[in-house]
Amino acid sequence: MDHSSNLPPLDTLRAFEAAARSGSFSGAAEALNLTHGAVSRQVARLEHWLGLRVFVRQARGVVLTPEGQRLLQRTQEAFSLFADTSDRWSEQRGAAVVRFSATPSVCSLWLMPRWQRLESGDPALRIVLQVDHRMVALDEEGIDLAIRCGRGGAPGRVSVQLFEEWCFPVASPALAQAIGEGGPQRLLDQPLIHDSDAAGWRAWFNAQGLDYRPRPQDRRFEDYNLVLDAAACGLGVALARPPLAQAQIDSDRIAIVDPRTALNPVSYWLDRPLGQPRPAASALATRIAAEAGLPPAKLASFLKQEARAAA
Repeated sequence: MDHSSNLPPLDTLRAFEAAARSGSFSGAAEALNLTHGAVSRQVARLEHWLGLRVFVRQARGVVLTPEGQRLLQRTQEAFSLFADTSDRWSEQRGAAVVRFSATPSVCSLWLMPRWQRLESGDPALRIVLQVDHRMVALDEEGIDLAIRCGRGGAPGRVSVQLFEEWCFPVASPALAQAIGEGGPQRLLDQPLIHDSDAAGWRAWFNAQGLDYRPRPQDRRFEDYNLVLDAAACGLGVALARPPLAQAQIDSDRIAIVDPRTALNPVSYWLDRPLGQPRPAASALATRIAAEAGLPPAKLASFLKQEARAAA
């Protein structure tokens, strides 16, 4: 029997219990590595679900209502049961832990080769990774930093452009040799591979004076990792998106079909929640900026801004 409909959202209970222990939303935010606003919204969601107040808001904190006291007792009992489970996975926490979100392709093709450099140094950092295709709500999910691919700033976060992509066609070495040199129109004789957005191919052909629209013979994959895998397996021609594809070109897994380039309409952005970033998040953002070649002035602006920005 499914009892999930009778349970309040579990993330709201976590925020509630932390606020009850600390006596304030600020204390809960610090304990959970969330913002004050995120804790407040989680408690509000819980109260809406329950249909009653669990806290009395005061000038210097919060006090449990009688209903809140009963809920706290049951919540702590339930959390104790989870804590007593010997075979459990514990999420890393602490001042040096930075929760980071990105798509699978960014994680494997850009982040992983740089992971050791990003974590090492003074101070030492620990990256906790959340791999997701979604546009996550950073503050509500406790994310300190995120890299996403898009066309500009997004609401509810501070953003800075990390790097752009000058794309060019690639394929397996055998297919690249078979296609040979010639005009850009020769690529239309092959299946073209793209991810969920074919804007890169449209931009490339447009730069060559040609029109392109996805065709039945073209192949679409939701993640860029699979786009490169398909190209390496000879399934068609893909667009190399530096720096994500550079390592596979250098290792000869894929080969350049045409050296002509075009600017991809989408680019990569480093995001953070509104408000002052934690010191560990600032340190990781600084290291990511160095890896991406971001000018120091843009990094400084990113770390200081308090509202949406598209730097």
